Amino acid sequence: MSTLRFHAIKESLAYKPVTVEEKERRSDLFGKHVFNENTMRQYLTKDAFTGVMNAVRYGKKIDRSIADQVASSMRDWALSKGVTHYTHWFQPLTGATAEKHDAFFETVGSGMAVEKFGGNQLVQQEPDASSFPSGGIRNTFEARGYTAWDPTSPAFIYGTTLCIPTIFVAYTGEALDYKTPLLRALHAVDDAATAVCKYFDKNVKKVSSSLGWEQEYFLIDKMLAASRPDISLTGRTLLGHSPAKGQQLDDHYFGAIPSRALNFMRELETECMLLGIPVKTRHNEVAPNQFELAPIYEEANLAVDHNSLLMDIMGRVAARHNFKVLLHEKPFKGINGSGKHNNWSLSTDTGVNLLGPGKTPMSNLQFLTFFINTIKAVHEHEALLRAAIASASNDHRLGANEAPPAIISVFIGEQLTKVLEELEGVTKGKLSPQEKTELKLNVVGKIPDVLLDNTDRNRTSPFAFTGNKFEFRAVGSTANCGNPMTILNTIVAKQLKDFKIEVDKLIDKKDLKKDEAIFNVLREYIKSTKSILFEGNGYGKAWEVEAKKRGLSNNKTTPEALKAKISKQTISLFEEMNVMSSVETEARYEIEVEAYIMHIQIESRVLVDIARNHIVPTAVKYQNILIENVRGVKEIFDKKFNSISKEQIKLIEEISSHIEGINVNVTKMVNERKKANALEDIEKKAMAYCNHVKPIFDDIRYHCDTLELLVDDEIWPLTKYRELLFTR
Repeated sequence: MSTLRFHAIKESLAYKPVTVEEKERRSDLFGKHVFNENTMRQYLTKDAFTGVMNAVRYGKKIDRSIADQVASSMRDWALSKGVTHYTHWFQPLTGATAEKHDAFFETVGSGMAVEKFGGNQLVQQEPDASSFPSGGIRNTFEARGYTAWDPTSPAFIYGTTLCIPTIFVAYTGEALDYKTPLLRALHAVDDAATAVCKYFDKNVKKVSSSLGWEQEYFLIDKMLAASRPDISLTGRTLLGHSPAKGQQLDDHYFGAIPSRALNFMRELETECMLLGIPVKTRHNEVAPNQFELAPIYEEANLAVDHNSLLMDIMGRVAARHNFKVLLHEKPFKGINGSGKHNNWSLSTDTGVNLLGPGKTPMSNLQFLTFFINTIKAVHEHEALLRAAIASASNDHRLGANEAPPAIISVFIGEQLTKVLEELEGVTKGKLSPQEKTELKLNVVGKIPDVLLDNTDRNRTSPFAFTGNKFEFRAVGSTANCGNPMTILNTIVAKQLKDFKIEVDKLIDKKDLKKDEAIFNVLREYIKSTKSILFEGNGYGKAWEVEAKKRGLSNNKTTPEALKAKISKQTISLFEEMNVMSSVETEARYEIEVEAYIMHIQIESRVLVDIARNHIVPTAVKYQNILIENVRGVKEIFDKKFNSISKEQIKLIEEISSHIEGINVNVTKMVNERKKANALEDIEKKAMAYCNHVKPIFDDIRYHCDTLELLVDDEIWPLTKYRELLFTR
């Protein structure tokens, strides 16, 4: 066994788990390190508190004098908790969070100092933006970028730093982060949904988008992970033969949580409580050493911030328990990868979930309105929704019998399908009193009872209705939820806007009553969106054939999928809804394509290094041992040599064959990579990496993984799957 592998296993087995005891109720811990509404009531003046809450609830601007008061109170609160620095915490398009810490400390005069933090520092900062992805929005030498305070997401303390959630924009005003377009999309869906809500309740003044994410992840011993160059540099294993036992017995799923993992979870959940992240659920997932945690639903912007923060915290807490968290969508071949289901809904400021039925026919008509409009939005923009979850890592997972396929469809269940079929038969134009009564009592009125029995949850559906929300199941575990949430809320906002125009037109021109006009428009939507509804097995080949007949896209790879982000329809959509300009849209496309290229490029280089510098030398070493063995056999059993050494010679030949296979394919991949790198067009480069470089990974892996079974375990250099997945 290699020295590194040996010491990694030895240290892993010797590790004594840290026991975490919870001494306080979680309800008492919740939000202690957050400058939330409760804390603001204690520290802010009445005017300052009102100003901040108006900004949070209604998007009103905060006066600079109010900002000064907020900054002063925020500083006092932070200092009372031992904080020394502050930072504008933002989410650039790197996929990670970013922060630059500044001390409150400032010198005043000769030999004197104060702790200073004013409105200017709270509202805006100017970090160096030169090394963040911009997609060509600005030149590298144009370093200026701005972070601006987002009062809708409360400041929090992590360690000894006050973190202020902010947006991040270029000097020229274009968004350089995930938060800015998300906030615009949330504003768009608020406006559009509120306008539609007024058909049913004039008191509605605001509609909020809610999000509940489910974070899946793997926990691997830190030393074992460090012994694998591929895990350290790419977040996944590029090589490794499947162990005899994987997940086939389903014995890990929902099983008793291992004590070491449970201690990690307890500390993680305590950190989350202090930071106001309302985590509630934890359990074992399907694959060995795979787990999941999920929070209570929150307003979408805050939920996105909390998920990004959580992914940072997980790594730090894991290190204290000698774990490494793997968030990659497919860290291990042959077992399930990880996703991040995004549970989405819309709620009014009057406390109504617009995707939940009510107790009256009118409230159920409201439910149907938002339910059918969401389906219509997905139908019109299914390719864009697929692009929202495209990444090099998520490509490994989609359609792999563990996650939805790349074809976007909507699952609503058999009972709701029947309801829509009945609504499809609604008389066009005016309704007779008898038709109205029949419709409201026997179709719309029975929806609550239908939903009680709507328990069939098709796990192969990428976008499923699950009772009072839609679940976007295709989002990858590493993803920033801001990307899919921006797109989903934008397409729904656009659809609701168009819906209101159509309804108002029918009311004005055809003299229809409001509910008649609504029924008429919904009926046409039901007819036109049948192709997006699918209740069957999304993994089957038959569905691919059927989806093609229906005109649905099937973009299996990221380079194919991302093209939808710069289609004329998409650019027009984002501009109309004031979510992104054409410049911002095209820049993001370029950033995501370049990210895809770089991920495949890095993996290719790591694979070459491991194959040539670790696997081949080990195989040659073992081959030489066998050769010496054969020579010894020949000396002792000269006459019987051929019959005795037959199997040894065959093994030597087999090892030689795989060594040759590795070298030939590595050379081939390096040459293909050089060809791809020579291409200036990023689209062509991405397709070259996708179609010519990436496929060779499997060929190299086949030979390496076969050698793992042939070479003596004592000298194999890489920590094996059985050690990574079953050492606890």
